[in-house]
Amino acid sequence: MPNDLLPLDRYDTAILRALSADGRMPVTELARRVGLTKTPVQARVRRLEEAGVITGYRAVLNPIRMGLAHVAYVEVRLSDTREAALQAFNRAVLAVPEIEECHMMAAGFDYLMKVRTGNIADYRRVLGERISALPHVAATSTFVAMEAVKETAAAGA
Repeated sequence: MPNDLLPLDRYDTAILRALSADGRMPVTELARRVGLTKTPVQARVRRLEEAGVITGYRAVLNPIRMGLAHVAYVEVRLSDTREAALQAFNRAVLAVPEIEECHMMAAGFDYLMKVRTGNIADYRRVLGERISALPHVAATSTFVAMEAVKETAAAGA
């Protein structure tokens, strides 16, 4: 096991599972669920935060209720894959809010993006004006999602 990994016992795992389902859960309820008292649960949560296992708390938004029901997955092939080109592409992706996820791939293409917009017309505009204009983009292929069967980051999506 690498030195930077924090060993997790069953209580830590139970705490993480409960907080990932409800990050606003009161400590007393969290303690009741995991079978410990409040003080050791608070100490464990603090240790998990300090170790970087818990990196933050956030509101989980329902993108469909926000008018963002259209999801497309985009394969991106770059014209240059030297380190400077990859870094330029990575930095530019961060500035496009419609790109929810972007992963460098070991595949027949370089990156896979999850892009969320209101509708196909909005997606077409983002593809033409933002994604295709990213540094070193040579080609893209789009796959439109028809239905989300499971999404962990979106509630009710």
